[in-house]
Amino acid sequence: HLFTEGPVGYAVRRYCLHYRYRYTSSFHSRFPEYFKMRVGFPMVVSSTYLRWFHYRSTRIMVATDSIEKELAGKGYRRLVRWSRGVDTDLFRPRSKDFIQDGRPVFLYAGRVAIEKNLEAFLDLKLPGTKWIIGDGPYRKVLEQKYPEVRFKGYQQGETLARYIAAADVFVFPSETDTFGNVVLEALASGVPVAALPVQGPKDIINNPKVGILSQNLQQAAMEALKLAPQDCRTFALNYTWEKCTQQFLENLVPLSG
Repeated sequence: HLFTEGPVGYAVRRYCLHYRYRYTSSFHSRFPEYFKMRVGFPMVVSSTYLRWFHYRSTRIMVATDSIEKELAGKGYRRLVRWSRGVDTDLFRPRSKDFIQDGRPVFLYAGRVAIEKNLEAFLDLKLPGTKWIIGDGPYRKVLEQKYPEVRFKGYQQGETLARYIAAADVFVFPSETDTFGNVVLEALASGVPVAALPVQGPKDIINNPKVGILSQNLQQAAMEALKLAPQDCRTFALNYTWEKCTQQFLENLVPLSG
């Protein structure tokens, strides 16, 4: 299975074709859009490369219905579903006291990069405080521009889970994610989500009791404060890693034949 279209994936693809091994691949990220945002690389070139990369795959795994429809419209074939899971033992409701700050706490966790559209969140006029958990190439720029925001850098494991669970609303402003697994981590932690109604969030948040999707992100964030943590937790329990793994195994094919 080819998980990445980068150098490692390219090398394994060549190996499989040379020895006539069949393989599957998965489509995870909007690399053409990211390269365009960061370095101005033409999308037509990177999009053409991705279609070429996946063309010989016996099956192409995608996480959501919307990305499947989009890729099918671009000529991709042999698309199958491979959803995601969340560690509901690690990400669970916890004490809010882990964050000693003005309430309500609006929090984002993830990569701090230009494609995550974080300024759409940080520009909002919200009560309480805003927190950013994560690191990336855009962090220093945002720290200088928004000195009132709490930036805590890269976290993982128990510490990351405690930060997320201590929030009152998880704000996910990205417009380019094909899924957004951190949304599931927030819901599993009993934290409602505010996001834009775009691919990724709209594929996960299909229940108005667990998140608010709106082009008006400020309104979504304020409305999300009214949602019940237990509803969020119950919803996330449907996304187990066991189901995700079984789906992946069913999508695999024999090396030859």
